[in-house]
Amino acid sequence: MQKKRLLGLSPPMLIGIVAVVALFGAGLLTGAIGKNVLGFPEWLVPARPHPELPAEVIFHLLGFPVTNSIIAAWITVIFLVAFSFLATRRLELVPGRRQAIVELVLEGLLNFCNSVAGEKNGRRFFPIVATIFLFVAFNAWLSLLPGYGSILVITGEHEVHLLRGANTDINTPLGVAIISFVFIEFMGLSSLGIRYLGKFIAVGSLLNSIKLLFTGHVKAAVSGLFTGLINIFVGLLEGLSEFIRIISFTLRLFGNMTAGEILLLVAMFLIPWVFALPFYGLELLVGLIQAFIFASLTLVFMTVAVAAHGHEEESSHH
Repeated sequence: MQKKRLLGLSPPMLIGIVAVVALFGAGLLTGAIGKNVLGFPEWLVPARPHPELPAEVIFHLLGFPVTNSIIAAWITVIFLVAFSFLATRRLELVPGRRQAIVELVLEGLLNFCNSVAGEKNGRRFFPIVATIFLFVAFNAWLSLLPGYGSILVITGEHEVHLLRGANTDINTPLGVAIISFVFIEFMGLSSLGIRYLGKFIAVGSLLNSIKLLFTGHVKAAVSGLFTGLINIFVGLLEGLSEFIRIISFTLRLFGNMTAGEILLLVAMFLIPWVFALPFYGLELLVGLIQAFIFASLTLVFMTVAVAAHGHEEESSHH
């Protein structure tokens, strides 16, 4: 028996479309636009968004201020540890759903590391890259859950938000950027030893030129002195670029995540409910992209840091 259709749609699909349209209409009427057009009372309209760039302090622990973004970061860590434990506590040859998800994600990240850095270095870099990717991504995704930015608590005489997306507090992106910087330099030093510092302190050509000057090779010495000064300047730029990388990593993640949070707040204020759903989907994608960019740039710079070892060996053979 063929089911009845209206406008070529099945009843469940038609009910869903009607519900979405009804929610959109209700949101349009009860949002800020409806308030201005129809004059609805204030209690029917969502609160005006008031983004706060500095994270709000919830309490102090041993004299250290614990902000709402730190609590959100703790929740991310607890979630990742708990999910990893539950997914891997009973490993099987034929994985279950949770184990299969974990294996799929980790295997994809490992293959990506191997494709960029080679199998040997890829396995060395994998724990750092995977940790950064998962931490940044789940900071973004968990901040979209109900409760983030909506639960209020009273601290002293002030009312503050209990939870805030960790990526929208500049201290969290800065902390992850510093960790990335430390591991990049550590990998370079552990692979090349003291020679790794040679690209920052390039005085070899200058010293050779001074030696030539004292041995009577004036023409070669003058040319070498000019080249040596250029090498020193380039080395200083290399060192400066390493530290500027911290700033670029931080501002890229902080700017994108904060802009997304403000966009969601404005969408919910103008037309609550259905109108904000596409922006939630967009923020899921942006969180994934930003985590991938942060992790992949860390991987690339670690690969570059250790790649000079092979070039130095080749040049010494020649």
